[in-house]
Amino acid sequence: MNFTAADLSAINAAIASGELTIRAADGRTVTLRSMGELMQARALIVAELPKPNIRQPYPRHQLADFSD
Repeated sequence: MNFTAADLSAINAAIASGELTIRAADGRTVTLRSMGELMQARALIVAELPKPNIRQPYPRHQLADFSD
């Protein structure tokens, strides 16, 4: 299943409020049995979402080489 950032937001809101019922981005309503299942679902969504492409910063210093 393709998860979206909206799915992650919905599950985070459910965790914060203590709700066990969430509405997925496609309109489906899912009721989980426990907070543990909610946390497992969140971990699955985080693992499935594409990772952002984070560029590494350039080094702040460089060493000069004056050898021939």
